Amino acid sequence: MTSDIHGRRALQSLNFFMADMQAGVGPFLGVFLLAHGWQSGLIGSVMTIGGVAGVVAAAPAGAWVDGSQHKRALVAVPGVCTVFASAVILLSQGFWPIALSQVATAIAGAAIGPAVIGITLGIFRQSGFNHQNGINQAYNHAGNAVGAGLSGLLGWALGLPAVFWLAVAFAIASILSVSSIPRESIDHRMARGLRTEGQIGEQPSRISVLLRCKPLLVLAASLTLFHLGNAAMLPLYGLAVVAAKQANPATFVAATIVVAEATMVVASLVAMRLSERRGLWLVLLVSFAALPVRGLLAAHLIHSWGVFPVQVLDGVGAGLQSVAVPGLITRTLNGTGHVNVGQGAVMTAQGIGASLSAAIGGWLAQWYGYTTAFLILGSFALGSVVIWIRWAAVLKEAGADSSAVEPVA
Repeated sequence: MTSDIHGRRALQSLNFFMADMQAGVGPFLGVFLLAHGWQSGLIGSVMTIGGVAGVVAAAPAGAWVDGSQHKRALVAVPGVCTVFASAVILLSQGFWPIALSQVATAIAGAAIGPAVIGITLGIFRQSGFNHQNGINQAYNHAGNAVGAGLSGLLGWALGLPAVFWLAVAFAIASILSVSSIPRESIDHRMARGLRTEGQIGEQPSRISVLLRCKPLLVLAASLTLFHLGNAAMLPLYGLAVVAAKQANPATFVAATIVVAEATMVVASLVAMRLSERRGLWLVLLVSFAALPVRGLLAAHLIHSWGVFPVQVLDGVGAGLQSVAVPGLITRTLNGTGHVNVGQGAVMTAQGIGASLSAAIGGWLAQWYGYTTAFLILGSFALGSVVIWIRWAAVLKEAGADSSAVEPVA
């Protein structure tokens, strides 16, 4: 019991600090490079290169987490890579040094999501996972909001390089937090989704189980389309408002993150409760529907105060998904022994959409303007809504039964 309490506190601390390490630098990287003479197309392309590396590494990283007895180290290593990447960005603004730093960070960071999910599942088991994951995500989003606020303040007072030094500080705090999780509190069999704790002779299913799992495939397809439109929206909106000289670069980009992440704190807690009462299918449907509305508002509110409606919708979509996506995967793959590689496979699908989004959004903005880019990006999620409604029966069954073992054929 004591180790579980320590594990819970350490997980909350880890999720708070790793938020800025994991996601806080990205939007600031765009305006930092813009200030050094980069065009939006090249900015999108360098982000895409890192995104592609993360996509390639995601599924193997998930498999590694499933089989590893060192899940804490798989969270600590990306912290070291964040320190390295920040140093490269500050020392050189050349295309290839920046691109290589993003590749290194993306490959190391591909293990973060599955590792934290695995640690949570290994400590709290299936019965306590959804509740603890909701709390984890609330801390994660709160950490991102605090990190973004500090980044905006430091960027305004000391210049954009201070943002990257803050990311280094958060990375070090993340390493210390994950190191404080008691090793003995993690049941590595439960962490990979083996159903019965300590059952002798229990073996994982064949990994081909992922390809026969309809709920997982539908989820992956829906998330690919969603992230194809969503990933580029935040950095492009920051670029659009800054290019129109409507706001200070550092403080406005910080505001976009703070508003979204503050909303995500609430949305993740709502998702935790709503999924228990109404099911995971509805939670994800609402998250998909938020993006087309967000794209429409972004296209017509390229102004500093537009950050509030545009980024509140970002927070709704991302906050709901941060709880519902891992929850649906862990329930669907419970008993297979491949929960974390399943997380990695879905991250691959998300990454494909997100990495292409940066390039597509960047070039659309450069060729046709920001208004058209936002409308096109927002429309991609309409495909997610159609797919989600079409396969509603299969998805509701998978999300409702936390004890299910056999994937839907």
